[in-house]
Amino acid sequence: MSDKKPEPKELSDEYILAAIAKESKEFDKDAEIDRILKAFRLDSYAVLDLQPGVPDNDIKKCYRMKSLLIHPDKTSNPSAPDAFDRLAKAQKSLLDEKERAKLDECIADARMLLMRERKLTTDSEEVKDPDTEFRKAWREKTKMVLVDEELRRRKKMKAQMQEEGRAQKKEEDEIAERKRKREFESKWEQSREERIGSWRDFQKGKQPDKKKKKIKTLG
Repeated sequence: MSDKKPEPKELSDEYILAAIAKESKEFDKDAEIDRILKAFRLDSYAVLDLQPGVPDNDIKKCYRMKSLLIHPDKTSNPSAPDAFDRLAKAQKSLLDEKERAKLDECIADARMLLMRERKLTTDSEEVKDPDTEFRKAWREKTKMVLVDEELRRRKKMKAQMQEEGRAQKKEEDEIAERKRKREFESKWEQSREERIGSWRDFQKGKQPDKKKKKIKTLG
């Protein structure tokens, strides 16, 4: 019989490999959460780590894989809920036809601005086959365009809210004026009988009795 003692579970190959796999998976989760939070949130493609022009099926597939990876119930990372929320909003934005069209337009505008700055044309090799440096500059220009667009949107919304506020105040003033008019007409109607009675008395020569003032005697 062998006197060799059984290897502790903590030192077995299976246990070590499982621990490494678990640690690696947690690292992947943390890395993806960190990537999402660092991505420019106005660019839904960047949040999902996708290239513009991808079909809807790829967007859904990408979202499903990443959402399963970083789901708050699947990791203890405290930033998971925020990252998960950004991921969901990015997918919703890209699957919205109008929202995606606006984003694509901003990306195209950024490309055009970059081409003008560098005096390039669509036939330029740098544009036809963009290298890493051009793509990086394009992304930075896209951020600028998206920020400008967001500022315009907020300014427009603020002006709209102010206009709605003025319209609401005008409506409230009109309602108050109508209320005052109704109250005046109501009081006028309520005093109608009194006015008619006074007029009849006047016609009959019946003036209201006046109290005689007492004359104080001097001395």
